[in-house]
Amino acid sequence: MREKMALRAAIYARYSSDMQSAASITDQVRICRRLAEERGWQVVEVFADEAISGATHLRPGFQAMQQAAMAGQFDVLVAEALDRLSRDQEHIAGLHKRMRFLGVEIFTKGEGPISEMHVGLGGTMSAIFLRHLAEKTHRGLEGRVKQGKSAGGISYGYRLDRQPLPDGTHTTGDRVIDPAEAGIVRRIFAEYDRGLSARSIAIGLNKDGIAPPRSGGKGSGTWSFSTISGNWQRGTGILNNSLYVGKLVWNRQHFVKDPDSGKRQARMNPETEWITEEVPHLRIIDDALWTRVKQRQGAIREDILTERAEDPGAPKIERGHRPRYLLSGLLTCGCCGAGYIMISDTRYGCAAARNRGTCANRKTIARKDVESRVLNGLQTRLMHPELIREYIATWQQEMQKERLESLAARGEQERRLAKVLRDIENIVTAITEGMFHPSMKAKMDALEGERADLEAKLAALPEPEPVAIHPGLAETYARKVTDLAAALNDPEARPEAADLLRGLIESVTLTPDTDAPNGHVIELRGELGAILSLCGNDVAANANARRGAAGVRQVTVVAGAGFEPAAFRL
Repeated sequence: MREKMALRAAIYARYSSDMQSAASITDQVRICRRLAEERGWQVVEVFADEAISGATHLRPGFQAMQQAAMAGQFDVLVAEALDRLSRDQEHIAGLHKRMRFLGVEIFTKGEGPISEMHVGLGGTMSAIFLRHLAEKTHRGLEGRVKQGKSAGGISYGYRLDRQPLPDGTHTTGDRVIDPAEAGIVRRIFAEYDRGLSARSIAIGLNKDGIAPPRSGGKGSGTWSFSTISGNWQRGTGILNNSLYVGKLVWNRQHFVKDPDSGKRQARMNPETEWITEEVPHLRIIDDALWTRVKQRQGAIREDILTERAEDPGAPKIERGHRPRYLLSGLLTCGCCGAGYIMISDTRYGCAAARNRGTCANRKTIARKDVESRVLNGLQTRLMHPELIREYIATWQQEMQKERLESLAARGEQERRLAKVLRDIENIVTAITEGMFHPSMKAKMDALEGERADLEAKLAALPEPEPVAIHPGLAETYARKVTDLAAALNDPEARPEAADLLRGLIESVTLTPDTDAPNGHVIELRGELGAILSLCGNDVAANANARRGAAGVRQVTVVAGAGFEPAAFRL
């Protein structure tokens, strides 16, 4: 007879940057290890997320923990408290449901075994806590603004002014004008007032080696036209910052989180909710210059709106998120990596060369030429026999790797189940031969419980399936892409056809070359998963279903240099 195996425990720890310190992770893990030791559990893995809010589920450690649970790597999940796992009601309920399905118990130091009651009450309390925290933070920031202080972030043209206090601390939120940066602000306003565009101003600043506004590690590190012109409604951009005329405007917008992507989206507040404070000591621009700049901006904006109203094909506000052209957002410059954008009604050019002057690639290419060559590449080059052999081999390797991992997890569970079944059979044999002992009942109950647990875990594991790709894939693909290309001429079918075609493309790189057609070499990178899905291949559906559980990354293929001869360039 064997002793009942110790449950395998995984520990999850997390701290928020605004609430705790990095030492909190060590403290949480120590508490959870002690809890596991007291209950006879074997800690096999520790997952942690540092300085990440519990309001989001897009945390590396949190996601890795769920992947490990799906792979059957532990039996109980241990945390200091339920709110360490998540502060979002939807996410904690989903985690509890998923763990129950996998036969994994959730146990915390603060609440003990987690049940539906804890999920409901705990999730509600966490949601209330987050709402109250947001309200208190907003109230505190409003108080700072009322005092003329910064509510977060320092605009270009200013620097922090920290003065010592009697208790040894320093003042916070006070700003003073930075003379050097203020001079650049005056230059930008003066040049715009003289008729220069925001794009021309940005190119001039980059040419003169002027450092751009601090971006906290984000951005390109150069001036762009958007840095200068920004968004007039939200008050972003140098030309829209009312602080330059001594007016501090706050609470123009608030943020809401997209429940699907977890990303924040800005929403404008009614103007009646804006907070405006006079801060004359921070004035950089005089009222007359500010007024002239605003009038010029308004005239340009009116011209654009009039042009859009006269052009039925122009993007409307309500569908501004839909790409206007087939390849919008997919084209990149082979010299600097920036995007290729529409620089006129008909031609694409490098955004960095056009808007910042930081790239030497001044070549342009007609939109219709790019679209024609890419569509031809999608139909013929991307499914060339040599490329098919190459990416099918890669696909097979990825699927085989996943299959072996699945088989390994299943094999371990099946070996454990076989051992349990043998132990049960031995007890039954002993009883039938008259060797019954009262202790056998407890052992039988424990074995039956372990048997049920293993069978549940085996049922949750995906069945490994052989990988196969139909030999007629290339012909099917070419036919369907041809149908989609034809659908682009149908006004009603065009939006859907364009979306499907864009889904086949990961990126298109354009590199200037005087000897190439249209002065550009084009490299097309395609999404294999999307190609298989388009072809209606059953493997794609099965692989996509497994990918959601096992985290297998998308496989891509390239039509261009790399797989074969340079003649494959588009």
